[in-house]
Amino acid sequence: MRLLHTSDWHLGRSFHGVGLLDAQRTYLDHLVQVVHEHSVDVVLVAGDVYDRALPAPDTVSALDHALVQLLDTGAQVVISSGNHDSARRLGFGSRLLSQVGLHIVTDVSQIGQPVLVGDTAIHAIPYLEPAVVADALGATKRTHAAVMRAAMEKVHAASPGDRVVVMAHAFVAGATTSDSERDVSVGGLGVIPVDVFDGIDYVALGHLHRPQQLRPHVRYSGSPMAFSFSEAGQQKSSVLVDLEAGTQDDIPTPVARPLARLQGELEALLDDPQHEWATDAWCEVTLTDALQPVSAMDRIRSRFPHTLALRFAQNASPGQTTSYAHRLRARADLDVCCGFVEHVRSTPMDDAELTLVEDGLAAVRLARLSADDEAGADTSRQGVA
Repeated sequence: MRLLHTSDWHLGRSFHGVGLLDAQRTYLDHLVQVVHEHSVDVVLVAGDVYDRALPAPDTVSALDHALVQLLDTGAQVVISSGNHDSARRLGFGSRLLSQVGLHIVTDVSQIGQPVLVGDTAIHAIPYLEPAVVADALGATKRTHAAVMRAAMEKVHAASPGDRVVVMAHAFVAGATTSDSERDVSVGGLGVIPVDVFDGIDYVALGHLHRPQQLRPHVRYSGSPMAFSFSEAGQQKSSVLVDLEAGTQDDIPTPVARPLARLQGELEALLDDPQHEWATDAWCEVTLTDALQPVSAMDRIRSRFPHTLALRFAQNASPGQTTSYAHRLRARADLDVCCGFVEHVRSTPMDDAELTLVEDGLAAVRLARLSADDEAGADTSRQGVA
């Protein structure tokens, strides 16, 4: 039994304004080749298939093309929804599609109903928003840890004695985040203890974009490509899991363009031969000149034409500091709220206050999901008209 563990495709995403769909199509073609070459039985996609709830038509077409090719190999495909996906849209037709080997799990009612492949039960757990699913799962608290424990109880009850694989889209304790993850709670309420997955043969995690192994049987595959400069230097890959042999091998994914983070004075960066490798890279450049150079971006792009971000060190000149918006960009909503309260009153929020803020943020997320559904309905009505 060979599994290919992937996650966080984020189809339709852009990188500092540059569309990634062509690179993502190349990645999907690469996946098909890997499935052929390694005789993969099941492809696992642990959430965030799309980058947004309302993907563009060409993004949907790219996924459709890839899934047809993957199924043509004879492999089965198991997909769970992530926090970026619209569960309702992604899950459309799932019962029918399961008959041809495409299993899409987006609803809490599907937890505890494994995909059976040989002697292996594959349990796909979609992203669980505590405010939405706590009552349905019988969770004791409205936290990510509580709802995941309740979901895992259903998994264990459904597959006693079987070889079990679990897919989950979650932030598990001990993992390292990147700047490109949005809506990752770091205040404690969004973190799931890794021991929730004890007794499982393999846990295929999604949600965090850095590939990492938390325990021998618990891994994040990471995203197939970098979505922020904080991921420069990471080897992006999928995980080939052979359950019989007990092996896990990283399969590197194709790199559309390398990332480079360069820092120094402008003239030095333009003249130094050691930076030659970066001329074909997407570059983030931080200038340390005492005074901000004139036409800095134009001059940087004369050598590094694919520069996407230009920053100035705080000592570049008076007033040239990183903007407040930029400093907040990589921080989760809960973290921003906690930091604001602590800054205003000089004491951190207590547990009750954290719970209250988390509930408020969850309500906002639910309102956004509802707005997405209404927008989709409006689009459909316009199309009919």
